[in-house]
Amino acid sequence: MQIGMIQGHTRIIGKSQGYIGLPLRDVVTNDTVNGPDTPAMETAWIPDPDEIAAIVAGAPIILRILGTVHPPVMIYVGEVPTDG
Repeated sequence: MQIGMIQGHTRIIGKSQGYIGLPLRDVVTNDTVNGPDTPAMETAWIPDPDEIAAIVAGAPIILRILGTVHPPVMIYVGEVPTDG
């Protein structure tokens, strides 16, 4: 998957550590565990045609976390892009 430029991004992280750079959008959400006004970060990922075909064929989407402690995460499908 390719890193996408998420609409309304507020910063780009990771460049100073030698990574490509990850555009992210800082948001506040109402979380059932942490309560209202829980800070969160959102990123966008764009699958290529082969990955789309694999997903349609039933392949799972894998989330890899570097390190040994798993932070709370969510994965969901964003809105369909519109032209313009």
